[in-house]
Amino acid sequence: MKTAEIKRRYLAHFEANGHTVVPSAPLPAIDDPNLLFINAGMVQFVPYFLGQRTPPFPRAVSVQKCIRTPDIDEVGKTSRHGTFFQMNGNFSFGDYFKEGAIKLAWELSTNPVEQGGFGLDPERIWPTVYLDDDEAFAHWKAIGVPESRIVRRGKKDNYWSMGIPGPAGPCSELFYDRGPEYGKDGGPEVDEDRFMEFWNLVFMQYEITDVKSKSEFTVVGDLPKQNIDTGMGLERVAALLQGVDNLYEIDEVRPILDRAAEMTGKQYGAKSGHIAGESHPDDVRLRVIADHVRTALMLIGDGVTPSNEGRGYVLRRIMRRAIRAIRLLGWQAPALPELLPVARDCMAPSYPELAEEFGRISTYAYAEEDAFLSTLRAGTTILDTAISDTRAKGGKALSGDQAFQLHDTYGFPIDLTLEIAQEQGLEVDQDGFRRLMADQRARAKADAAARKTGHADLSAYRNALDLGGPVEFTGYQEVSRESRVRALIGGSGAVEVAGEGDFVELVLDTTPFYAEGGGQQADTGVIKVGGGQLEIVDVQQPLPGLIVHKARVIRGEVRTGEAAEAEIDVTRRKAISRSHTATHLIHQTMRAFLGESATQAGSLNAPGRLRFDFNTPGAVSPAVLHDVEQQVNEVLLRDLEVHAFITSQSEARRLGAMALFGEKYGDEVRVVEVGDYARELCGGTHVARSGQLGLVKILNEQSIGSGVRRVEALVGIDAFGFLAKEHLLVARLAELFRVPGDQVADRVEQTVTALRDAEKELEKMRAQMVLGGAGTLAAQAKDVRGVAFVGTEAPEGAAGNDVRTLAQEIRGKIDAARPAVVAVAARANGKASLIVALNGAAKARGLSAADLVKGALSGRGGGNADLAQGGGLPADQVPVLLAAVEKAVGDTAQ
Repeated sequence: MKTAEIKRRYLAHFEANGHTVVPSAPLPAIDDPNLLFINAGMVQFVPYFLGQRTPPFPRAVSVQKCIRTPDIDEVGKTSRHGTFFQMNGNFSFGDYFKEGAIKLAWELSTNPVEQGGFGLDPERIWPTVYLDDDEAFAHWKAIGVPESRIVRRGKKDNYWSMGIPGPAGPCSELFYDRGPEYGKDGGPEVDEDRFMEFWNLVFMQYEITDVKSKSEFTVVGDLPKQNIDTGMGLERVAALLQGVDNLYEIDEVRPILDRAAEMTGKQYGAKSGHIAGESHPDDVRLRVIADHVRTALMLIGDGVTPSNEGRGYVLRRIMRRAIRAIRLLGWQAPALPELLPVARDCMAPSYPELAEEFGRISTYAYAEEDAFLSTLRAGTTILDTAISDTRAKGGKALSGDQAFQLHDTYGFPIDLTLEIAQEQGLEVDQDGFRRLMADQRARAKADAAARKTGHADLSAYRNALDLGGPVEFTGYQEVSRESRVRALIGGSGAVEVAGEGDFVELVLDTTPFYAEGGGQQADTGVIKVGGGQLEIVDVQQPLPGLIVHKARVIRGEVRTGEAAEAEIDVTRRKAISRSHTATHLIHQTMRAFLGESATQAGSLNAPGRLRFDFNTPGAVSPAVLHDVEQQVNEVLLRDLEVHAFITSQSEARRLGAMALFGEKYGDEVRVVEVGDYARELCGGTHVARSGQLGLVKILNEQSIGSGVRRVEALVGIDAFGFLAKEHLLVARLAELFRVPGDQVADRVEQTVTALRDAEKELEKMRAQMVLGGAGTLAAQAKDVRGVAFVGTEAPEGAAGNDVRTLAQEIRGKIDAARPAVVAVAARANGKASLIVALNGAAKARGLSAADLVKGALSGRGGGNADLAQGGGLPADQVPVLLAAVEKAVGDTAQ
């Protein structure tokens, strides 16, 4: 049975039993800041289980795309480790409980194939239950499973929790006996290889605290609702139903593995047993390739693009591991054009959008491989040198500095440094590397982290949400609102009162203030409470549904429970709304000119200006930018109505509304359309008509990462002001050059070309001046204990290359049979530099250019025995440097 068919039957079975089919959320669509990707089927339902939101349905079923990377180094070494997988899950939110879950699982597992089931032999299914879960035991017995096949197990195996205090409960797992050829008899307690787990039913009936480990935690009481969370790994069930031994042999993975084996001429030996090929590195690498190529396809399909941060870095690491694995198997040409289409064909039956979007997906994947191959060539050479130097010095580990330089300067991933070093028998100072990385990231993230979460405990936010539920946002219809202060949050948590000068976070029952989101900056304004008044400086949403106003009390006192009057800064809101509508128009127009793959990758909508990031493999030409700008402004002249409405997600797709990759949308979505020109899912604020934007002026376009470009633009009065300044500048230049305004650009270009030509001539003259005295200086060489020594200062203004050439020229004019050392110092930008060159005869006397430079500069500088250089001292130290080299020559040549 094909994997796509297993998925279809699973959804159909539960839909027929009253479950709402919920689409898989995109892999990166997570509210939890601790997760990069969705890693389990229940993640998108966590707010319902925690009571933060009321579920819109009593029963749900989904097949959720998941990514787990903690065990990435184990991928390929075992038959069951993978990064991407699909979790079949059915969920009950206080509806049915143990009896219903067991009955539904048993029916789907054992019903004949012709009746829509999986057709598993009921005599080979072994259920497990928690030690004292007599209720589950009785339900399995009632359904017809003999007591001898119902196994009781402890907390480690049959009790589930989130790993943090919260909902938890006993599990009942289903195992299938694959037969004596796979291991010993006796059930899952004896052999979990022969008896393969394929379903886990979690009965969330308790609340726990003090979690120490998977099997060590304290149960504190019953939950008011009995919830069901079940998980069936689709890949594992596919292996079971397709009669294969491991996930690498199922129909969604094996063709990728086979193609990689064909490309490299390697053999894949899939034998029975727990690990098929662990001892064979070729088998392991083939599996890495198959798993990682499929994972990369799914991640890019959900809008993740390679980068050096967060999710993009995980994708980059996965792709690079696959690329390097196939190169180690002997394939030197680009590999993804051979493998990615195979992965597409494997996954498209379940996810048709992968075929529809393959042009976009392959563009990013192939560009990343090309970039990495260049990085790999350069980085490997540098790493090989570092490894050789370390070995020559008797070292056993590469320093953290070396690993960090490879990563930071050359883009060489730390995981590859670790792998290559390990292959060469060396360790890497990972602690040192992590310290350097942490220092670099801490500076960049400090401001953003403080702004997003402030200094309040997350529990204070949860309590504020529990007090009154989600905060109602009324800002689409009004700019002021009477409300009530639900909570005040200070530095140490909830407070009852805040006084003048205090900074505090304020939660109202309803608010017209827009919380930062979707690229739109937050509203500012004032909130009056009794005799007090607060200045609102920021608005955030730290938990779904909770709008928090960050404020300073500028007058009087503010207390919880008091009536409040909230009023936003209307001028700022209008300016931001103009920018947001302009972003939609630029997005639509970019797609019209560059193709459907030019999708939004981020945005900033601020008063009078915007920043729009979008996916495209190369730079956008000035001509295209001009055309985009002109078309956008033509839309403004048409003065189209801007209309927002709520509809179902399916209807929005039917209408052609654009959605952002990686965003999770509910069943109901808000659509913003600008006439018949642009239609997009959006929760932000907008103008009423396109003509209210006035003018859009695109300022620039630049790269901000691999395959991601950014345009910045001004909107409204800011755009008019910019053009006015440009007009004055052009008029002034026209006056200075004495040409009409439309000829200014040509005249400036001519002038710049002339200046560059003049500069080149000056450089030639300087070089001639510098080198002109080489013969004289060589003839005047001083004898220092039998060594011809020349110590001189280069003419002021000499370029670094000219100084180096001068030292080599002087050395070349001294008789090669005579030991010679030439030291040339120079001054530039207030600093002194030093270059030392010597000939073979001098090296035979025990002299080294590198040693002489480092001796003069107290250990700084670098080079080799023939030529070395360094610098950094104050410019007035030039005579001291030359004297130091001369003294060292005398001391060494004794």
